[in-house]
Amino acid sequence: MAGLAATLGSGAMTNSVGEFEDCEVFLVTGSNTTEQHPLIGSRIINAVKNKGATLILVDPRKIQLSKHAKYHLSPRCGTDVAWLNGMMNVIIKEGIEDKEFIQNFTEGYEELKKAVEKYTPEYVEKITGIPAGQLAEAARAFARSKKSSILYCMGITQHTTGVDNVKSCANLAMLTGNIGKPSTGVNPLRGQNNVQGACDMGGLPNVYCGYQKVTDPKAKEKFENAWNVTGLPDNVGVTVTAVPNLAAEGKIKALYVLGENPMVSDPNIEHVRKGLESLDFLVVQDIFLTETAQLADVVLPGASYAEKDGTFTNTERRVQRIRKAVAPPGEAKQDWEIIAEISKLCGYDMSYKSAEEIFDELAFVTPSYHGMDYSRLDKDFGLHWPCPTKDHPGTPYLHKDGKFARGKGLFTGIDFKEAAELPDDEYPFTLTTGRTYFHYHTRTLTKRSSALEREVPECYVELNPEDAKKHLIRSGQNVKVTSRRGSLDAKAIVTDIVKTGTIFIPFHFAEQAVNNLTIDALDPVAKIPEYKVCAVKIGGGN
Repeated sequence: MAGLAATLGSGAMTNSVGEFEDCEVFLVTGSNTTEQHPLIGSRIINAVKNKGATLILVDPRKIQLSKHAKYHLSPRCGTDVAWLNGMMNVIIKEGIEDKEFIQNFTEGYEELKKAVEKYTPEYVEKITGIPAGQLAEAARAFARSKKSSILYCMGITQHTTGVDNVKSCANLAMLTGNIGKPSTGVNPLRGQNNVQGACDMGGLPNVYCGYQKVTDPKAKEKFENAWNVTGLPDNVGVTVTAVPNLAAEGKIKALYVLGENPMVSDPNIEHVRKGLESLDFLVVQDIFLTETAQLADVVLPGASYAEKDGTFTNTERRVQRIRKAVAPPGEAKQDWEIIAEISKLCGYDMSYKSAEEIFDELAFVTPSYHGMDYSRLDKDFGLHWPCPTKDHPGTPYLHKDGKFARGKGLFTGIDFKEAAELPDDEYPFTLTTGRTYFHYHTRTLTKRSSALEREVPECYVELNPEDAKKHLIRSGQNVKVTSRRGSLDAKAIVTDIVKTGTIFIPFHFAEQAVNNLTIDALDPVAKIPEYKVCAVKIGGGN
């Protein structure tokens, strides 16, 4: 990916959360914002109610934000490229694209124009189910505002076409000139509190910290000098989603898992189990004995957020300090201390004395962090990267004045592709998955809160009333949901939140793990699984 899409590939918001207050048009897609990012969701609602902002919501479910949306477009799951191309078709056909921005700051426009030509609203309606008139009205609203912002989350990325979806969002932002200015941009909302920070630190198989490529000889030399070593590998490693296959094939012998619970969060869980059980050695470092830790040969007791010092980098690229409030219990240690001890035993002495010393090294080798240190983070309540010098104020929004990393923003013409697995006569329903307001990720923490457990104590299946009537299912009845990979029993909730032909199941519950059902088909570039679309059938439960 290049230009704007490269920024989005790192998951970074181009703009900052505070700017949402002055946004004129929000396009929210693939994000149940009020439930998973409630503070951001409240800003959207306040902008709509108090400042007259327009909300375009694109979601197959009637989530809470739909009550505040002027346009709620409800597409068939997995058809994002089609409706995004359809919006751009309307904008170009009616001549309301930002011609000056396109001419001065982008390239590849003719390719885009040709690619979206066939995606008329009528054609898109046949693919997505979105009424042609609604799509056209929403497109006009987005294009005519110069403060339009796109917000998305994993409902856009967790597809076999996830990269295409992200590039299409970038196309729409550049087409309308809604990039490089306050209250605009393409803004991926991170799924966990420090996912952005983990990526910034090099927690990816193809980069060092700050997205410096491991295949770049200059980057390799730089880090060899910084760490006083030679022979750093310059090959790209494997993604987490490739690990189960490689482990089952005997190509990965040992695995070290830190703060992750793939036995609940990864797709096709039985396949994950086979991979992990094929390993010669599995180490899990966590604060509880998770479902994954129960399979481990060794469990290392880490520290929680309240038991360690360091920084988090949040969804808007803001680097913030965290401070130890209490000591870790028993033999638990801060994560960096455990890693440093293991490194020393392996022959490389990580002689760090504190988290601050590690951060100072990070800032030294990472251009986007060069201007940061603990004293500045304490004083300024965090800084947005890039922050290249000690007197730099940080960067609340990226690509100011149309300046992209590659020079000009690159349009990409993209054609719509179907999901890997679609409903058929044997498996007639589309399953999509997500989160609830009351639980967090794999429920490792939230299931230990009696108040949260009281609100949502068990897994459930959302089912449209028409489908429930057809299959003689009542709300509260136990049903069995089956895919080609597995099955689960859960309570049915009959509701018009979901469309006919679609069911929704939250993924938090290890006891009734929906990822026993999901398909492990991957995006060919990002290698992210298609959690949001697979085919299932429903029958009577136990």
